[in-house]
Amino acid sequence: MHNHKDIIRRLKTAEGHLRGVQRMVDDDAYCIDVIRQIQAVQASLNKLSSKILTEHLNSCLITAVRGEDPSERERVLKEISEVFDATQKI
Repeated sequence: MHNHKDIIRRLKTAEGHLRGVQRMVDDDAYCIDVIRQIQAVQASLNKLSSKILTEHLNSCLITAVRGEDPSERERVLKEISEVFDATQKI
């Protein structure tokens, strides 16, 4: 990951939103409002995950595919497949 500061900033933002959801639950907020905030946290994390995956595809994956080690190519391609498979289960 090349842009650590941006990723950390986004994680801290999501963390702040999640703490807000916890306060809402503690304060017995309206259920739909809590759900909307949870959805906002999920969307934020999904966007961050996509950003990290894009960086991975444009760095680690390209390096492995261009490399001489066929087992490394296979390993990296398998990881990508596993990430997409896991996404389908969510």
